[in-house]
Amino acid sequence: MKVIFAGTPEFASAALQGLLQAGFSVPLVLTQPDRPAGRGMKLQASPVKQCALAHGIPVVQPRSLRLDRKYQGDAAAAREALMAAQADVMVVAAYGLILPQWVLDLPPKGCLNIHASLLPRWRGAAPIHRAIEAGDAETGITIMQMDAGLDTGEMLLTERLPITPTDTTATLHDRLAAQGARLIVQALEQAASGGLRATPQPAEGVTYAHKIEKAESTIDWSLDAPAIARRVRAFDPFPGASTGCAGETVKVWSCEIDSTKVNKDVRPGHILSANGHGVTVACGEGALRLTTLQRAGGKRLSAADFLRGFDLQPGMQLGGVAAQAPGQAGA
Repeated sequence: MKVIFAGTPEFASAALQGLLQAGFSVPLVLTQPDRPAGRGMKLQASPVKQCALAHGIPVVQPRSLRLDRKYQGDAAAAREALMAAQADVMVVAAYGLILPQWVLDLPPKGCLNIHASLLPRWRGAAPIHRAIEAGDAETGITIMQMDAGLDTGEMLLTERLPITPTDTTATLHDRLAAQGARLIVQALEQAASGGLRATPQPAEGVTYAHKIEKAESTIDWSLDAPAIARRVRAFDPFPGASTGCAGETVKVWSCEIDSTKVNKDVRPGHILSANGHGVTVACGEGALRLTTLQRAGGKRLSAADFLRGFDLQPGMQLGGVAAQAPGQAGA
């Protein structure tokens, strides 16, 4: 079976490698155009492009696939390449471009998507982040027959995966990427033998995983402690949860629910204690002990190491403004 592959980040690269290791013929890869990245902002190829080139696979990088839009020249060139590939199916994983109907209709077996959620829950761009943020107990991979809707196509294979209490988006991403790579190989093998059956998505339980915005990274200390802790894990590695701290913006990479009882008159964001075990902060309900922090331009540090170079004291206030000196909290 000849497979066109469309994808961009590490999640997709794992699937492409899985297809190649399983022996599928991949005559063409589609991926996003090279983007500026790193401190030097030099153009950088996507992980999928790097994988494809390492295996000698032709790569096409259209800015759009819509033939009636601004980049219709890109779309026309992509169409020519897609038709020349004469593939049986297209596999799509975190590609980043909307596939118009002409693309969906081109391969005889259509386009199969590797989606990192248990559809119809968390359709959309950021299913891993949103599952952790919401406190879901499990997630998984859905292999879906793509249609014109946003992750609305019929389900072909589904496999569940538990979310642990310590999972971050980074750790869960890696497990889901491996699961997706394995499941798409299974789906294509079943499709080749005629054993793949489609099931419509349930009408109930639809939720949308909206794209993560940098503005969401600022910690809202008025939320309860468990909600903040979930957001810290959900936003690791991007965009990172952050807070105003002594005139700087500090990122919080890990934290724990603290058993300290918080008086009702204590403002959320008030530092209750700061020692080698962590920085304990009052929340809208309960308290959090911050255990891994990072200054701008610095490295992730344990609370003990962080406090050696950053003086935080009980009574200081965290938030969107510079932390206040002891005795000023609540003023």
